Amino acid sequence: MSLTDVLNGRKRWAIEQAEAISRLHDLPSESVDALVADPPYSSGGMTSADRSRPARTKYSQSGSAIYGPAFEGDNRDQRAFFLWCRLWLSEAHRVLKTGAPACVFSDWRQLPTVTDVLQVSGFVWRGIAVWSKGGAARPQMGRFRNDAEYVVWGSKGPMGRGHDIGVLPGTWTSAPVPMRERVHITQKPVSIMTRAVSICAPGGVVLDPFCGSGSTGIAALRTGRRFIGFDQSSEWADIARDRLGGEDGNVRQAA
Repeated sequence: MSLTDVLNGRKRWAIEQAEAISRLHDLPSESVDALVADPPYSSGGMTSADRSRPARTKYSQSGSAIYGPAFEGDNRDQRAFFLWCRLWLSEAHRVLKTGAPACVFSDWRQLPTVTDVLQVSGFVWRGIAVWSKGGAARPQMGRFRNDAEYVVWGSKGPMGRGHDIGVLPGTWTSAPVPMRERVHITQKPVSIMTRAVSICAPGGVVLDPFCGSGSTGIAALRTGRRFIGFDQSSEWADIARDRLGGEDGNVRQAA
């Protein structure tokens, strides 16, 4: 099994087409060094009608082209989103090693829910890191610009002293990936995911149950970590494998 090969250090990465909750259930307890998850926010609007629109419509700018296949699971209401997060975070808690960090991305609308559900799922909530987009978000006259996303982070019980990386910054500034350069409509910059995976000890296994186009995995490989990713879409799993396959070759050549 490729996932077992990664956990045992025989492979550097593996990506599977799988639904997150069911596949997490198959992983052994106390086997993963860090969770870095970028789940569908089920957000993107002020009303339930807005949130139920397809992701391609919600997250695109007017007149922009949309690349890549669609993705599902982004239209849950608030209660369904909380319950769904509770299910996969509880399984992730079991899979993580004692003391391991967990990082979950969120936007401002889901921030209160994510801070609650992280704790309900058994994690110690330790803070929020901020991804500032540097003023790249859509302006609204007379209002504060919503130009940040957030990483709610915690740990499975007490954390150790930490690996030798110094103090990690809590505010990260990076412009979003330009729409014309995106593979995935909600794609995070690799520079931001590199910040997130830095919480994992070098050489450790980073788990992303919603890997999309694979940016978390690229960041893990570039920083000397191993990676396990799932995506319920076979199309996105294939795209992520292609990206990590190319990245893995580049990393090996550089070494």
